[in-house]
Amino acid sequence: MSTQYEKAGVSLEAGYESVRLIKKHIEKTRRFGMMGGIGSFGGMFDLSALNMKEPVLVSGTDGVGTKLKLAFMMDKHDTVGQDVVAMCVNDIIAQGAEPLFFLDYIAVGKNHPEKIEQIVKGVAEGCVLANCALVGGETAEMPDMYDEDDYDIAGFTVGAVEKSKMITGEKTKAGDVVIGLASSGVHSNGFSLVRKIVLKDNHLDLNTKFDELQDSLGNTLLTPTRIYVRPVLEVLKQVDVHGVAHITGGGFYENMPRCLNPGLGIEIHLGTWEVLPIFHVLQQLSGMEEKEMYNVFNMGIGMILVVDPADADATLEILKAQGEKATVIGVVTDQEGIDIQ
Repeated sequence: MSTQYEKAGVSLEAGYESVRLIKKHIEKTRRFGMMGGIGSFGGMFDLSALNMKEPVLVSGTDGVGTKLKLAFMMDKHDTVGQDVVAMCVNDIIAQGAEPLFFLDYIAVGKNHPEKIEQIVKGVAEGCVLANCALVGGETAEMPDMYDEDDYDIAGFTVGAVEKSKMITGEKTKAGDVVIGLASSGVHSNGFSLVRKIVLKDNHLDLNTKFDELQDSLGNTLLTPTRIYVRPVLEVLKQVDVHGVAHITGGGFYENMPRCLNPGLGIEIHLGTWEVLPIFHVLQQLSGMEEKEMYNVFNMGIGMILVVDPADADATLEILKAQGEKATVIGVVTDQEGIDIQ
C-alpha cells in the first residue's frame, strides 16, 4: 500500500525486510556476556561475565571513509562491513582492551534490503573475527541526503581491560624492539588520495590488471582491513607488551609516536618487511616521494607491538602460531620522531 511516507522516499517495508535478512548474520556474533537479541531499544552486555576485578571500559568509533566510493563503483558491498569493524576494534586493542560489543550505523539514500544484507554480513564477519557481539545498529533511509545507490557506514565498539593491564606506553624505553604485523592492503585510510591517483590523474578502470597484483586493481584496493584482535590478545596473555599502535591515517609518522613515552622515537629499518605491491603501484602512478608514502599509507604494516628485546622471539612465535606475518622492523630510541632508514 502506498503511503505518504513512501511518497517522501522512505519505505517502511524495505526497512522490515532488511531486518529480516540481517538477523541470521547478527546471530553468528553471539558471545558470552551478550544479553537479549535484535529488536530491543538498546543493546545489552553483562560485564560481570568478564570476571575482572577492576574493569576499564575502552571505546572507539570510526568509519570507512571514501573507500566506499570504490565499493559503489564496483557494486561490491560485502567487505566494507569488515572494514568498519576493523577500524574500531584495532584502535581499542591498542590500549589492551578486549572488544565486547559493536554497533553499526548505515545511512542510505534508498533502502535496498539485499545491499543492506551484504553490508551487515561483512560487519558480522568482522565481529566474529574480533569475538565481538553485534548488539545493535541503525539503518537510516535519508532521501535527498544521499543518492539512491549511495550510503555511509560508521561503527562504535566498547571493550574492557583489567586496569592493571592497560597499555598506555608508559613502559616504553629506548632499546625496546618494534615488531610489525603485516597489513592486508591499503586498509581504510588514504582513499581520497588513492581515488585521485587512480581515477582522476591516471583515468584507470578498476578492472585494470597489473603484473604486480594478484587481482584487479579494484579488488586489491577493496581488500578488507585486517583485524588483529585475536593474535594481539594472545600476545598480551603471555608477554608484557610496552606499547601498541594501529597504523591508520597519518601512516608511520603520525601513529607510531602515539604509543611511546614523551622524548622517545623509533628507528625503522627498511627491508625488514614486505612492502605490499599495491603501494609500489600507487607510488609509480603518482610519483610520490617515499617519505610522503609513509606519511599517508600503512606500507604493509598494520600494527606495531613494542616489547623488551628479551621478549621479541617469544612474541614473534606467538604471532606466527596465530597466523600472523610479523617481523622486527625497528627499535625505540631516545630521539623523538620516526626515523625511516
